[in-house]
Amino acid sequence: MTLDVQYTAVVFALVSAFLFALTNHLQSLGLRGSDARSGSLVNIAAGAVMYWLLAPFYLESWYWLTGACALFALVGLFRPSLSSAMALSSIQYMGPTLTSALTACAPIFGALWAVTLLGEQVTLRIAVGTLAVVAGCVISAYRKQGVVRDWPLWALILPLGAAFVRASGHVGTKIGLEEVASPSFAVLVGNTVSLVVASIAFRIEGRTFTGNLDSHKWFIAAGVAAGLSLHFLNSALQMGTLVSVIPIVSASPVFTMLLGYLVFKREIITWQTIAAMVLVVGGVILVVTS
Repeated sequence: MTLDVQYTAVVFALVSAFLFALTNHLQSLGLRGSDARSGSLVNIAAGAVMYWLLAPFYLESWYWLTGACALFALVGLFRPSLSSAMALSSIQYMGPTLTSALTACAPIFGALWAVTLLGEQVTLRIAVGTLAVVAGCVISAYRKQGVVRDWPLWALILPLGAAFVRASGHVGTKIGLEEVASPSFAVLVGNTVSLVVASIAFRIEGRTFTGNLDSHKWFIAAGVAAGLSLHFLNSALQMGTLVSVIPIVSASPVFTMLLGYLVFKREIITWQTIAAMVLVVGGVILVVTS
């Protein structure tokens, strides 16, 4: 891997992290007038529609006849339908900052998959850097008297489950991109399959679609941001290794915190803000320089 490709992968991973953080805040705004499952449907649909509209610019007919297409579809059975629903439910219980902090465990799951399935090597720098990113993300959720908990303990399954599903999806996507080098096609197939799965589950469960245009506009915006985030993530995975890309993408809680302070006015700068940024930035530097 040349230095130019390596640094491009880093930039793409950071852009993906920023867009994912923005998605969390936009979803949180949408949840004020709707529920997690309805919002998840709108979110996924917005991303799928966007990539179908853009399909003439990147789609080639032979893509559909490849094993990569089947792999992207398999990933789409779980991500983003399941991961998005779990993350949205977690935001509803815990809020966007704590959800981002707990889903930051994705690098740990990703490293396990990378070593066992892809044969990638986890160097000391990558290991230390990954732990620093995870520690920084956890600190970002710390509050004066610890994490204020007004949610049930079982809710921890939601963000951790979302992290596991996302990390697993990264592996499948990276393998598929070796055959079809189109990050946009991977998002198109994944989001389309996820939309079908989420719609069927919604219908079987007999749920009522809630919300109005005012709340759904935030989910639509979140879907566009999430779709772009996945594109940059897939591009980074195509260029770099799983163990180096996922820790950088998982720096999104720092962006969530900064956006909460600078844009959405939900956060205040405290000692843990500085500590989290030092740990995450230092961890990312370690991973990149490895």
